[in-house]
Amino acid sequence: MEIVLTIAGSDPSGGAGIQQDLKVITAHGCYGATVITALTSQNTLGVQSSMPVPSDVVASQLQSVLSDLQVSAIKIGMIPNKAVAEVIVQALQDVHIPIIYDPVMISTSGYQLMSSDAIAYIAQHLFPLCALVTPNLPEAERLQDQIAHPQTAFLIKGGHADSSLMTDRLITPDGTIREFTTEKIPTHNLHGTGCTLSSAIASNMALGKSLPKAISQAKDFITAAIRRSINSHIGHGNGPLLCE
Repeated sequence: MEIVLTIAGSDPSGGAGIQQDLKVITAHGCYGATVITALTSQNTLGVQSSMPVPSDVVASQLQSVLSDLQVSAIKIGMIPNKAVAEVIVQALQDVHIPIIYDPVMISTSGYQLMSSDAIAYIAQHLFPLCALVTPNLPEAERLQDQIAHPQTAFLIKGGHADSSLMTDRLITPDGTIREFTTEKIPTHNLHGTGCTLSSAIASNMALGKSLPKAISQAKDFITAAIRRSINSHIGHGNGPLLCE
């Protein structure tokens, strides 16, 4: 069984972060391991508070997992500050497996999840280690200089666009652009879509799929999850995606 490591924050409501990542990884037939970077208080209504895990504790978790488990792919989500970013970069310098990074900067409800000083550091030091970075449109605007001169591949997610279709654009370091278009399903249950997509891509790559194939299959997975979740009633706000 292939092992996928998720390095991310915790969502006690279960719809995003570590909790959703594990559901997605399991749904792909892989084994999920975790390194928690932040403890959040959040639910379907938004993020109420967040506490970064001390960087030495993050480093210890990374050492525990990577020294013992044969990890096939890594998904990275919430990195709360530069100190945590530094220990992640240090731990992954010599890890030669696919790394998928979902740059969680601001929650849908507007809560800032990453300190400003971490962004430049991550762009310079973490991006080059990644097989893919998956920003949404607001995040892509913040990272436009890095995307204009990519050292890695970027999947610009089109969920925030005002359109009946949702088009994600894969930009590779050689400048090639490939589009992945799916229907845009009207629903209020979209909590954890970024976590779901990036974890699905990481799982597919752990299973040996090429990057374009991993993205295409992850898009099919998340479309099915959104459709499955349309009529669910979990929480009072932006409900989670149901993986199975």
